[in-house]
Amino acid sequence: MQLDELREYQRKLFENNRFTYKRYFHKTVNLDKKLAGIVGARGVGKTTYLIQYLKELDLPFSKKLYISADIISIPSLFEVADSFSKEEGEVLIIDEIHKYRNFEIELKKIYDLLDLKVVFSGSSALSIDNSKADLSRRARLYSVYGLSFREFIELEKGISLPSFSLDEILKNHIDIAYELLQKFNLTLLFRTYLKSGYYPFYFEDKEDYLLRLNETINTVIEVDIPSIFPIDYSSVQNLKKLVRLLCESHPYTPNIKELMAKMGMKNNYKGLYRFIEYLHRAKIFTTLKSTSKGDNIFVKPDKIYLNNTNLHYAYCDNSNIGTLREVFVASMLSQNHTIQAAKKGDFLVDGTHTLEVGGKHKKYKQIKDVPDSYIVADDIEVGSGNKVPMWLFGFLY
Repeated sequence: MQLDELREYQRKLFENNRFTYKRYFHKTVNLDKKLAGIVGARGVGKTTYLIQYLKELDLPFSKKLYISADIISIPSLFEVADSFSKEEGEVLIIDEIHKYRNFEIELKKIYDLLDLKVVFSGSSALSIDNSKADLSRRARLYSVYGLSFREFIELEKGISLPSFSLDEILKNHIDIAYELLQKFNLTLLFRTYLKSGYYPFYFEDKEDYLLRLNETINTVIEVDIPSIFPIDYSSVQNLKKLVRLLCESHPYTPNIKELMAKMGMKNNYKGLYRFIEYLHRAKIFTTLKSTSKGDNIFVKPDKIYLNNTNLHYAYCDNSNIGTLREVFVASMLSQNHTIQAAKKGDFLVDGTHTLEVGGKHKKYKQIKDVPDSYIVADDIEVGSGNKVPMWLFGFLY
């Protein structure tokens, strides 16, 4: 594809993209490096961000170029970049780069041989630290996430709201909750968010959102994961089956033998662990381990969740309320914090805070002797003492 065709495609993208809202990562992502990458789950807004960034960049149209490996057939990324550089181009965006075979080698050539700034996006499962080309020393990689509850309210109501650090919420939750509740009606917004508010494309088509989400996750499993990991058609079907099995469960401490039996995998422990890892990296699962287990993928996780509450509504006929609560808290914490399975309570956050998640009548019994421990309670608007309203965790970013 020639540069004039790519520029025409870019012009149409600029015209059609009218999304003006700035996500949280507009303030945290720094694209000043020569090579930078944005990774995240399909549907969280990576493409929208890159188009916004390119449109607002203070450069002539001719000096910035957007290409997508997901849509446009490009025989060589380097050749396109080289042609663009020879026309005095300065900034090149490569979207959905994981769809391009051997992209690591092409990026390394661009970085080493051309005077271009390159920003790329890809699946959250993407790794740039491998034997093909060590990009980890060259590229700065940023992970981005779906909408927080705060962002969802801002988009739904057209208002501006602050975010808070975890320490601020734990220490000052009573005053923070009181001030925030002057600005919006909580109950309906929160229930809508749990069902439909994590992915920004909700605001494009609210009526068919869950159908589109189901299709999006199927695309991740059928297209994105196989483009990164060596799996065949039968494995794709097993990944879908595994998602459905987890979807209907309570907060799930996995029984590996039981899972293998239900999936017909006999004694293929390593195969099952790999499937869990692929889904975790693709941001369909969240896996938690205790501090003693480390990061080895062949060690059984203490808990496996779906990545966010919207996935439960898209995939499950019925979801356990306890599961939904824990999934919400984990999804909000995952942006800026390290979460592990706690010996007592549900989560150990940053190796310091112990959180027990439950309904409004949840007692301190399970964590009464644990220092720096808190009840995270659903169905309350304002908390007291160490009982913190669950919805406030939606204001962490």
